[in-house]
Amino acid sequence: MATFSCSDDDDNGNINEPTSKKLYTSNISNWNITIYDLTDNSNITTTTLITTSTAADGIYYDSGSDAVIQASRSGLSLEGFTGITGIETGTAVSAAITGSADLLNPREVAVRNNFYVVADSQDVDDDPATLDGRLFIYERNGNSFTLRNTITTDFKLWGITFIGTDLYAVVDADNELAVFEDFLLNSSDAVVSATKRIVVEGIVRRHGLTYDNDSDTMIMTDIGDAANTQDDGGFHVIHNFTSKFDATDNGETLSVGQ
Repeated sequence: MATFSCSDDDDNGNINEPTSKKLYTSNISNWNITIYDLTDNSNITTTTLITTSTAADGIYYDSGSDAVIQASRSGLSLEGFTGITGIETGTAVSAAITGSADLLNPREVAVRNNFYVVADSQDVDDDPATLDGRLFIYERNGNSFTLRNTITTDFKLWGITFIGTDLYAVVDADNELAVFEDFLLNSSDAVVSATKRIVVEGIVRRHGLTYDNDSDTMIMTDIGDAANTQDDGGFHVIHNFTSKFDATDNGETLSVGQ
């Protein structure tokens, strides 16, 4: 299973004519970061970077520092690899941006300014009957990540993404989507409930999500039945997402027709 981050690098401000389109993927079954260059759909190329992690989940590309940051499931920390552009496939890379090993079962990374939030699906109270998770909030300063605080949630976590100051989170093992408004204002360790949770009709079990600000589009992945690893997953695309989400009351359903 891989998780991904996208980058449109554009030097003329025209998002319709990007100079490059790249997909960055981490992998939970080996140590590789794979970069797919999708600029020319007739000639898609890949670059594989070898890291010291044996598994990772959650990845982000920072164009400002030309760095790929991923949540290491083997090292239980955030790790960043710099100078990515132009690197040759098969190159072994070492983490130049590091942090403490605080994580337990990291799943996804969401970024706003210098804050990196990691969703962790480890059972907090060791009671499977009470679903919970943690959001680890790190602040990046140069080449280091410092843990600022940890938020405990009352549902199991997987994918997360920022829209402005609001953090949207997948309710794992379910068909719900939650939002924590002004999330980073939670600056101390605490148990925090979502501002709102809605059901997204047609989804069995969501895992990943990402948001495109330019088109106001939310894309979510559905793994379907966890026991079926072959053919029942899918992508759910919601155009004009913010208005549709805002119009759906807490606990109500966003219909598949939307």
